[in-house]
Amino acid sequence: MNRPAGSSPSPPPPPPRLWTPPRGPPLPGSAPGRAPPPLVVKLPYGLEAKKTYKPEVVMKRVNWSKIVPQEMGENCFWIKVKEEKFENPDLFAQLSLTFSSRTKAKKDLDVTDDRMSQFKKKAKELRVLDPKTAQNLSIFLGSFRLPYEEIRDIVLQVDEERLSESLIQNLIKNLPEQKQLSALAELKGEYEELVESEQFGIVMSSVKLLRPRLNGILFKLTFEEQVNNIRPDIMSVTFACEEVKKSESFSKLLELVLLVGNYMNAGSRNAQTFGFNISFLCKLRDTKSVEHNITLLHFLAELCQEKHPEIMSFPDELEHVESASRVPAEILSSSLSNMEKQIQRLESDIKNFPKTDDDQDKFVEKLSISFVKHAREQYEKLSTMHKNMQKLYENMGSFYAFDPHTLSVEDFFGELANFRTLFMDAVKENQKKREMEEKIKRAKLAKEKAEREKQERQQKKKQLIDMNKEGDETGVMDSLMEALQSGAAFRDRRKRTPRNGKPRRTRPSPAHEVQQQQQPQ
Repeated sequence: MNRPAGSSPSPPPPPPRLWTPPRGPPLPGSAPGRAPPPLVVKLPYGLEAKKTYKPEVVMKRVNWSKIVPQEMGENCFWIKVKEEKFENPDLFAQLSLTFSSRTKAKKDLDVTDDRMSQFKKKAKELRVLDPKTAQNLSIFLGSFRLPYEEIRDIVLQVDEERLSESLIQNLIKNLPEQKQLSALAELKGEYEELVESEQFGIVMSSVKLLRPRLNGILFKLTFEEQVNNIRPDIMSVTFACEEVKKSESFSKLLELVLLVGNYMNAGSRNAQTFGFNISFLCKLRDTKSVEHNITLLHFLAELCQEKHPEIMSFPDELEHVESASRVPAEILSSSLSNMEKQIQRLESDIKNFPKTDDDQDKFVEKLSISFVKHAREQYEKLSTMHKNMQKLYENMGSFYAFDPHTLSVEDFFGELANFRTLFMDAVKENQKKREMEEKIKRAKLAKEKAEREKQERQQKKKQLIDMNKEGDETGVMDSLMEALQSGAAFRDRRKRTPRNGKPRRTRPSPAHEVQQQQQPQ
């Protein structure tokens, strides 16, 4: 239909009205004004209503597009499916655990051969422990792979055949706090419902004073190692102090250095010095000769070796300065103090340890009788040795005029050890230098001798073959006569013999062959 120009378009027609079936009369027995009960819709193609599931937790939704039965044809795939054959409690438990709508704390899953038990345990939640503590405990249990009760018995019995430092250290590191262990003990009746780490906590919660017990056992296991680390250090410093102070050769060396230094410093502000800091000894190598081919240290080493051989024994007399230079005095004192605190704590724990009727509990028996007394005696000996060492080092400070509180044991003996090494190296280098000079001297003398002999041989040879260029036979005869008189003409010359031992046949010269041919037959 054609519209006139300039006219506006007509509005679209209204949508067709949807047909709604007329309401029938109310069903018998239904109250007037109430909605009738829902009609049971008959499903096509023999389909039956799907089963209704009731998960124990709120699940995440699957946002699929639903196909209603009325949209299905007779040969539709969905009419023939029998999904119920896959129903399995394990599957539903795993779905509930994995796809619940609430965020759950991460937990370790217990995998067993029984699939039903497997997924039930996976669904367990932590009751007392935080996730990090539970995870650390699980790693610990997986590393040692021992039954929980066996670990408990090892600790209770202080079984030294099965105890290891690593086991106790990891227990102390990963064990829950006592408050958490007490809370877990209240859940003993729900043991099977708990995760592994909390089950282990319940087993260990039955051990009285667990953490103090573990600390005491660890101290027992490491005590001998501590003693063996502390004692050699104390002895090294003690011996070094005694050696330095008693060494006559070292004292003479210091006197010699003082003399040389005062002589070299004459006229300067450092002249007429009464003493010097021990650290100066290592600086002797910094002073070099005019030609820069020798240091003052090398000069003194050679001087001692040639003029004062009694000083050369000082490196042997200072045998322990090297080991003493590696002793950290502060750490040594700290180790002794820590040992005393551990002994005091163990003594207190044993004194306050509650009485028990458990025959397996051997903590008090094994640590109080066989160990604590021994540990106390060993500590007292080490403490006495350490005090003596400190006194000797303080005396060393007075002896060499330095402050032992500011100059550490490591630094003082480090300087001496370094000088000792430098001095011995200088002695070796001087020896190599002398050997090289001697070798060069011998080579020079041998060369000069060889040159003289060569010149003599050439002179004699020249006398034999030297002829007057102008044919002066007199000169030739004089030379021959001189050679005959001196015997040079009769010098023995060794004939060359072939390898097979036969005389070598000489081939006649061409001139000799011609002469033989010209002779009459």
